[in-house]
Amino acid sequence: MNKKVFPILLAFLVMGIADAMGPMASAVQENYSISTVMATLLSFFVFIAFAVFSVPGGLLATRIGKKNLLLLGLGLNIVAMAVPTFIEPGYAVLLSCIFLLGIGTTFLQVAGNPIMNDVSDEGKYSRNLALAQGIKGLGSSASSYLVGLVLILPLFAAMGWRGVFPVFLVLMTLAFIFVATLKIKETKADVPPGLGSSLSLLKEPVFALAVVGIFLYVGAEVCMARFLKPTLDGFGFTSDKAALFGPTLFFGSLTVGRLIAGSININARTFFRLSAALGLVGVVFMLTGIKVLVIPGVILGGLGFANIWPMLFAITIEEKPERASELSGLMVMAISGGAIVPLIMGKLVDTGLAAFAYTVPVVCFGYLLMLSLKGKKTA
Repeated sequence: MNKKVFPILLAFLVMGIADAMGPMASAVQENYSISTVMATLLSFFVFIAFAVFSVPGGLLATRIGKKNLLLLGLGLNIVAMAVPTFIEPGYAVLLSCIFLLGIGTTFLQVAGNPIMNDVSDEGKYSRNLALAQGIKGLGSSASSYLVGLVLILPLFAAMGWRGVFPVFLVLMTLAFIFVATLKIKETKADVPPGLGSSLSLLKEPVFALAVVGIFLYVGAEVCMARFLKPTLDGFGFTSDKAALFGPTLFFGSLTVGRLIAGSININARTFFRLSAALGLVGVVFMLTGIKVLVIPGVILGGLGFANIWPMLFAITIEEKPERASELSGLMVMAISGGAIVPLIMGKLVDTGLAAFAYTVPVVCFGYLLMLSLKGKKTA
């Protein structure tokens, strides 16, 4: 592998840390004695940043460069992780740190995908990008499991729910150092994308439907990350087993699905349909509330969720490749679904409808399955 690829892979690894905010919400809820909806604001503040800063991040990259945008994102994340590492913040301060993490991760997402092309050998871009998505999944899985694991590890147990932040801080710092030392010749767009031109694409149904699809997909994924552990807790699993067979198994299955997609040749539309169907089956299993179906539901859900983003992204870009930069900004902006959709599910949980709450990701994946069955001009 080209040695220049490694720092970018490390940046993708730490992107996955944002996904740990969902599983962390349970510990934060207990520590601050707040409602489920209030605790779900952790993931809300991460993902609302995507809505606000994705397109501006793309514009900034055209001015300061993709590497510098990566460094800016990592720098913001370092600050966000340093505060709860060294002090026990009030809840408002914690949410501010999480929002800063969301901004930094947005910049990593905006810069990470295109800069991989700059560091890849000829003909290796798609393969390296698939690998990077798998690495991001590993980061999500490991970070989610670490949230539960720190409570029983003597080295971190004394810090309680804050024990994960020193680990995250070290990883962010290492990524910053490796990216900072990277020498790279960046490709630049002939015409920098603009906010107005990007938003005007939503007037075309093909793109509006796809952006809604990404919004619902990310929302459903964050719902799984946020509520799988409490769901398994409710079935009588111990805390560490609930973390292992809940968010960790989910993100592990998601990672396996992405690595499989990166190693085989398959039509994007066919894979999109297969992914949407598997994801729908997985969340329906969770909706039944039957214990024996929970773990199969987690696995099928992870495999189905794995490749919705890359397949829908690729299909959408194929519709108008000359507007790829602007479409990319819109698709990243739609990641804000991770802020809104889990709040709806959290409200259902707070009203005592824990099992029924999985109706929310079921509806999301019902939409994605219908979208996947559309013809070329609507997906």
